[in-house]
Amino acid sequence: MGKRDYYEVLNLQKGASEKAIKAAYRKLARKYHPDVNPGDADSEARFKEISEAYQVLSDPKKRSMYDRFGHKAFGRGDAGSSRNPWDFSGFDFSQFGQNAHFNTGGDLGDLFGSFFNGGQQAEQGPVKGKDIQYTIDLSFQDVLDGLHTKLMVRHDVVCTRCHGRKVERGHALESCSNCQGTGKVKSAPTFLNISVSQPCPRCQGTGKYNPHPCRNCHGDGLERTTDRISVKIPAGADNGSKIRVKSKGHAGRNGGKNGDLFITTRVQSHPLFERRGDNLYCEVPITIVEAVLGAKISVPTAFGETSMLVPAGTQSGQKFRLRGKGIPHMKGVGRGDQFVTVKVVTPQNIDTRTSELFREISRLNPLDPRAHLFSEDHAKRSTQDGI
Repeated sequence: MGKRDYYEVLNLQKGASEKAIKAAYRKLARKYHPDVNPGDADSEARFKEISEAYQVLSDPKKRSMYDRFGHKAFGRGDAGSSRNPWDFSGFDFSQFGQNAHFNTGGDLGDLFGSFFNGGQQAEQGPVKGKDIQYTIDLSFQDVLDGLHTKLMVRHDVVCTRCHGRKVERGHALESCSNCQGTGKVKSAPTFLNISVSQPCPRCQGTGKYNPHPCRNCHGDGLERTTDRISVKIPAGADNGSKIRVKSKGHAGRNGGKNGDLFITTRVQSHPLFERRGDNLYCEVPITIVEAVLGAKISVPTAFGETSMLVPAGTQSGQKFRLRGKGIPHMKGVGRGDQFVTVKVVTPQNIDTRTSELFREISRLNPLDPRAHLFSEDHAKRSTQDGI
């Protein structure tokens, strides 16, 4: 009797989504699981059939092979069939291009590698888990003080039921009957004397087959969960800073190390300070009297108010440096500096007496700040240019 169509086994249409495939498997697996039907041989056989169908249809590469070649793709043709499952007679090789060349009597593993795991050996050894990227928003104060917080991170962990073994309790992996446990299949020369040796598509080159996948992780070995993870954001973080939290990414496979959690910071802007590296910049207004006579003024900093000396004769736009009043260095000790640019503010509404005083000041201190614009050399150039 021939094998049933895998889509039929799971009561699905051929174009079913991955979500629909998983839902159908869970429903049927619960119904026919041996633990639910102890001693029922028919249910056990049905469960094996359901598990086999799910293992193929839940794997995009296996499913593509199955959709293309049916059961023959896995070297398991209909019972009693004498046809070689690796006979490529009648196969259309035009997809490889008109200039494709084939060597006869050789191993064309590279040619057909794209059909089976991309031509790569299955992951039998330890495989490190994938990293997780996470973005966190920081306030200006968080940047100054640093931040201890807890993040809700959704990641893969080792299955709590099978502990990563992928097989249901009370069962074990079986030797793959397709490759006799070797992990590889090789056809006898048939079409154009082609011989193909590749990782077994049924067991993915492991030599083992899982007829009883864990009902919690469905044979994956990992399960998805959400954990609260404590993290420390050091002071001095900037937009785009990355903080690595080791081993808090996705769990590894086959005993491999966990991936890492990488946190990227996004810092809110400040209404007064502009940040450039670890230095801060701001603009502070001063009066004409303060600019002319000099003064000791109060200046805002990221750490509170401080005093700054404005020397007599200060010009508008002049810049002053406050050492150690900038952002903490994220790596190392100390802080950047704060640069203060003063802006001289002139009074807009003055009375007659004030006007007289300014005229008296102008008479006592004759000054032409534009004199350099009309120097002798400048005047000659202006005349020559027709100005």
